[in-house]
Amino acid sequence: MSDFYDVIVVGAGIVGLATARQLLTDHPSLRVAVLEKETGPGRHQSGHNSGVLHAGVYYKPGSLKAQLCVDGKARMERFADEHGVSYELCGKLIIATEESELGRLADLEERGHANGVPGLRVVGPEELREIEPHAAGIRALHSPRTGIIDFAGVTRTLARLLVEAGAELYYGHEVRSITRVGDESVVTTGRGEFRAKNLISCAGLHSDRVARMDADPEVAIYPFRGDYYTLTPEARHLCRGLIYPVPDPALPFLGVHFTKRFDQEVWAGPNAVLAGEREGYKRSGFDLRDLTETLRHPGFPGLARKHWKTGAAEIFRDVVKAKFVKDLQRYVPEITGKQLVFGPSGVRAQAVDARGGLVDDFVLSSTDHSVHVLNAPSPAATASLAIADRLAGQAAQTFGLSSVR
Repeated sequence: MSDFYDVIVVGAGIVGLATARQLLTDHPSLRVAVLEKETGPGRHQSGHNSGVLHAGVYYKPGSLKAQLCVDGKARMERFADEHGVSYELCGKLIIATEESELGRLADLEERGHANGVPGLRVVGPEELREIEPHAAGIRALHSPRTGIIDFAGVTRTLARLLVEAGAELYYGHEVRSITRVGDESVVTTGRGEFRAKNLISCAGLHSDRVARMDADPEVAIYPFRGDYYTLTPEARHLCRGLIYPVPDPALPFLGVHFTKRFDQEVWAGPNAVLAGEREGYKRSGFDLRDLTETLRHPGFPGLARKHWKTGAAEIFRDVVKAKFVKDLQRYVPEITGKQLVFGPSGVRAQAVDARGGLVDDFVLSSTDHSVHVLNAPSPAATASLAIADRLAGQAAQTFGLSSVR
């Protein structure tokens, strides 16, 4: 097999599919192919997340996350309305349970207002209980328009719309090499060879590997597994919407929290444990290549030195349910271990630099013939349509595409 395309997109997660669709919206005459190693769309981060539609509270003003989350959420709501995807603006409380957290809570409020988060305000303990009757805390930040959505449904819809727009989706095609021959990229998969003038990579958990076939990504992906518990049906009343802690600003993770789901389940978690494999959804998951790459990366010693205490605490909480329950009880004191059933897990593709720094913002890089998404953790699903618009614009400039906008 050797087919020629104007643009090949690697990865059929929510960002890759949205980007391919935006390209065809802007440039309807393009011949676009999407290559995906799995047998269907959204099989990893897009289909293994909590389903939260983030409003933009957490992110540094001016960062890509801040810009694209707020814009992306508005786009996602319009998309869901247009295509019948389930979502609900159930609201979120970010709760401080002790005085030492109030400064960080105030910083979050300032960030949220700077980012244009609608309706954001501080509430005291009495109003906190009116919003979430079973929650506890001394003060909270209320984001009434934070929501929940069926991101897997969004991904399936994007895949269908892409086919209708004329794109070609190839499932079961794991990219094994990318070679530049003249002004073409030859992309070899396990099932054939494809040629394209230009390339966009949205490969998620394998983004650094795909980028390394074509360029120098400068970061490496470390897989962090997050395990959730689900509340038993009898305990779901303990959470009406989203109940979150005040996060540690030194880490890109938000801490264990309660998440109402679009299907009315309630999830509790996740933790954040360095996984033994890129697709390590099980605690026992192990892949020698994946683990060796992580341990040999120049940034690993620095990361271990800076965060070993946090890592040890996360591992302890992962294997000792009583510790998990105790942390949840800070925010919902009534919850008990009997009301928690071990649930799903997700793996976050977290970029780490050569000094061991956890890269916080989205990272997009380009050559004269390619664009690579190197870091797109949460809120990438919320921001996906805005990320796609940014990528399509960057691709048009980099590749010299004429636009119909």
